[in-house]
Amino acid sequence: MKIAGIQMDVALGSVDANIDRMIGFVEQTKAEGATLTIFPECAVTGYCYDTLDDARQSAEPIPGPSTERMTVACAEHRCFCVFGMLEADGDRVFNAAVLVGPDGVVGSYRKVHLPYLGVDMHTTPGDRPFAIHEADGVNIGMNICYDAAFPEAARCLALLGADLIVLPTNWPPGAECMANNSIASRAMENGVYYAAINRVGTEAGFPFIGLSSICAPNGTILAAAHGTDEEVLYADIDVTLSRRKHVIRVPDKHEIHRFADRRPEMYGPLMEPHKLETPRDLHAT
Repeated sequence: MKIAGIQMDVALGSVDANIDRMIGFVEQTKAEGATLTIFPECAVTGYCYDTLDDARQSAEPIPGPSTERMTVACAEHRCFCVFGMLEADGDRVFNAAVLVGPDGVVGSYRKVHLPYLGVDMHTTPGDRPFAIHEADGVNIGMNICYDAAFPEAARCLALLGADLIVLPTNWPPGAECMANNSIASRAMENGVYYAAINRVGTEAGFPFIGLSSICAPNGTILAAAHGTDEEVLYADIDVTLSRRKHVIRVPDKHEIHRFADRRPEMYGPLMEPHKLETPRDLHAT
């Protein structure tokens, strides 16, 4: 599978205009042979909402009008896309990512780890288990932005069988180390392809840093954006590499298996609930 990542600017609250641009990018990437096109976090809606009521004005159910428009584009071009949006579910709003194909919504994900920033100050934390979705023979797992700072999230997706983890993101200044270092680490430590696609531009006074990248299962950077301009990245996915967890560097002398060599019985502290207060908790009180 050839994949594309769209490092683009997004207009806050301009859902139809953002979808129009996304459809244009799908036409462009399909013409270049891409089967999957990945857009940033909240690409449909924008991110920097001041209140939950403001966010609700742009939130939609999944499936809904925006996923339907993207389904039509995917059906026309026989392709798939992943994009970020705000999901409305009753009174709750989730920061969500959606995988859409020619036949509609393949799967969706609700952001589990929420920073005290932008719309995430107001959205509900994700309430669904991590899951894998198949598209054209590739097993795809979705995380969003801050999730990449928690190695457990990518590891769960890898253990579920992900070939490719996609990370629609809205990295602001301060996230340069994550962009430049952690994405390759998430790919390497799990033996999966990892595509982190950030936005650019400025929204409500927050600039976004770009630095999107696509990494191979050994951590090699296959494609990278180098600045804060709009840019399209391309890379090829070979599932035989992502599914080969037994790595033989020197036969009979240097071999590793990042899954089989794990020692889950030693990881008990990871499963212990904590009583720490998040920034959201502190501001709520």
